[in-house]
Amino acid sequence: MVIIIGSGPIGLATAIELKKRGIKSLIIERGCLVNSIYNYPVNMTFFSTSERLEIGNIPFISHGPKPTRKEALEYYRRAAEHYKLDVKLYEEVKSVNGSDGDFEVITEKASYKGKKVVLATGFYGQANPMNVPGEYLPKVLHYYDEPHRYAWQNVLVVGGGNSAADVALETWRCRANVSILVKYDTLKPSIKYWVKPDIENRIKEGSITGYFNSEVVEIRKDEVDIQTPKGKKTIKNDFVLAMTGYRPHFGLMEKLGIELTEDEVKMPVYNEKTLETNRKGLYVAGVVCGGMDTSRLFIENTRIHAEHISEDIEKRKK
Repeated sequence: MVIIIGSGPIGLATAIELKKRGIKSLIIERGCLVNSIYNYPVNMTFFSTSERLEIGNIPFISHGPKPTRKEALEYYRRAAEHYKLDVKLYEEVKSVNGSDGDFEVITEKASYKGKKVVLATGFYGQANPMNVPGEYLPKVLHYYDEPHRYAWQNVLVVGGGNSAADVALETWRCRANVSILVKYDTLKPSIKYWVKPDIENRIKEGSITGYFNSEVVEIRKDEVDIQTPKGKKTIKNDFVLAMTGYRPHFGLMEKLGIELTEDEVKMPVYNEKTLETNRKGLYVAGVVCGGMDTSRLFIENTRIHAEHISEDIEKRKK
C-alpha cells in the first residue's frame, strides 16, 4: 500500500500510475477533491490547453480553446471515478511515523499503514501574508471567488501577477471602484497575454487606479494606509483582495522530516530521478517540489512525476 497525501492532479496521477502497475494506494486529502482547483476563482480559465492537463490517458475535452475551472473539476472527478481510486476527503494528516516499508500515517480521524508515502500537497494551501496590522479583518481575503459581492464597493487588489490582474478586471467590470497596488514598478511580464493589455489600458485610462512601488501599511474597517513613492496615503476601502501568492505547507514537510534547502526558496531535497526525499520511502510530487519558486512547476510539467515515482516503487517491490 502506498499512501498519497493530497488529491490534486498529480496525487491522482500517481495513484493511477500505481494502479496500472498493480500497486494499491490510498489518497488522503484535507479538503475536497482537487481542493486547489476548487479554490480557484469561479470564472477562471486555465492558461494551458486541456490536453496538457490530462492524466491517466483520459481525454480532456473542453468547450473552448482553454478549459475552465468547472470543466477541470468535472474532468478530475471523472478520472478518479474511472480508476476507482480510494480517496479519503476532509481528513488532515497530522504526522507520519515509522520508516520505509512500515509507515503509519496519522490523521485527525484515523491511522493508516503504508509501505511508501507520497507528498503531493501543492502550494495553494497557504497564502503569503502581508504581515501588516489589520490583515486578519473579515474584509481581507487571500482567496477570490467571483465578482458580484464587490459591486459598488471600494476594492483594493494587492499583487501584480495573473491573479491580481484577473481580480481587478472582474471586480471593475462588476462596477466596483478598484485600485491595484503593486510592490514593483510594473505588472509582472508573465501575466496572460490576452489579459495584460486589458489591465494596462484600464490603469492608463484611470478606470482602475494603479499604485506602483507601493505597499500596504495598515488596514482598518473603512480605510487602508498605503506607502507610495509620494509618501503615505489613506484610501477609502471596503475590501482588500490580497493576491499575494501562496506557499507550500512547510510546517507539514518539516514535521515529516523532509529536508529543505537553506536558501529563501526552501525547496524540498529529493532525488531528481526518483523524487524520493532524504527520508527513505517518502517521495514528493508535483508543484510542491519547487518550494517558494511557485512559477516554475505546473500540472503540465510535473505529471511525469507520477511515472518516475511509480517506476521506482515497482522496481523496489520486485
